Amino acid sequence: MKKKIVVFGGGNGSAAALVALKQNIEKFDVTAVVSMSDSGGSSGKLRQEFGVLPPGDIMRAILALSKYDYPILKRIFYSNRFSISGKLNKHNLGNIFLALSTEYCGDFLKAIEALSQSVEAMGKVLPNTLQTNDLVAELTNGQEIETEAAIDEPNYDRKLKISKVYLKPKVKAYSPVLSAIKQADYIIFSPGSLYTSLIAALLPSGILKTIEKSPAKLIFVVGNAFHPHGETGPEDVKEAIEVLQSYLPRKLNLVLHNDHQFTAAEKKKYQEKKWGVLKNNTNEIENIKVISFDYERVGGGLCSIKLGKKFKEVLK
Repeated sequence: MKKKIVVFGGGNGSAAALVALKQNIEKFDVTAVVSMSDSGGSSGKLRQEFGVLPPGDIMRAILALSKYDYPILKRIFYSNRFSISGKLNKHNLGNIFLALSTEYCGDFLKAIEALSQSVEAMGKVLPNTLQTNDLVAELTNGQEIETEAAIDEPNYDRKLKISKVYLKPKVKAYSPVLSAIKQADYIIFSPGSLYTSLIAALLPSGILKTIEKSPAKLIFVVGNAFHPHGETGPEDVKEAIEVLQSYLPRKLNLVLHNDHQFTAAEKKKYQEKKWGVLKNNTNEIENIKVISFDYERVGGGLCSIKLGKKFKEVLK
């Protein structure tokens, strides 16, 4: 019988985890749960103009679970932005498809189903809520920053760290998400932006209480990269784990950590991409099992093939 896996997160980190799981799809029944707080870029514009839920991270999760090659699909549906002048500028094919399909049939869920069918996704992708919301961050000085975009690309003093995040207004979880959690054997918290992608996906009411009662084992996949100009969150592995744990209703069972040792050339490439590297202080972590291994991709980023092999070992 297949193991039921629920994956929380969004963006490139979540996509990497989903592609990794897809390699062993004969063993896993995968459900991805995606935050609906995104307010920047193409998704933010479509959200403002059409009143639709943000499509970008949902779309990437669907592409990651497709039976077809993710990098090619990502290039076609996500990476290529229109530059033909006019209102289509800076949008991409995937977001436009989901937004216009929602407008046409009046149902965001039907639009998700249509895109999933068209790329033959081998798993389910669910929004964490069907209610419009914004992410709010409280900083260490008490200041509040509203909207995911303003948190993800801050213009405040970067010495001010995020102390907590919440949703405004409070929203209820989409009920099939709760059903998936109840049935899950494993819940995976994917790598990526800790607050704006991962924790945001957990915040609708009902999700954390359902995780508390779920028999699923909890696994946090920690990459080794962060955006030094992005959200003002943790810059070392131990703190990243502690922050996530502070939101969870019970203890993590396992952490998978990328401990790649960088060459000088790789460090230079990270600098060019404006990526930082989380300080590796896993030796200071107590009472949580940590498996450190190298799952760096050639050229930078996370290697789904290496991560997939590790998933096959631990998700039994």
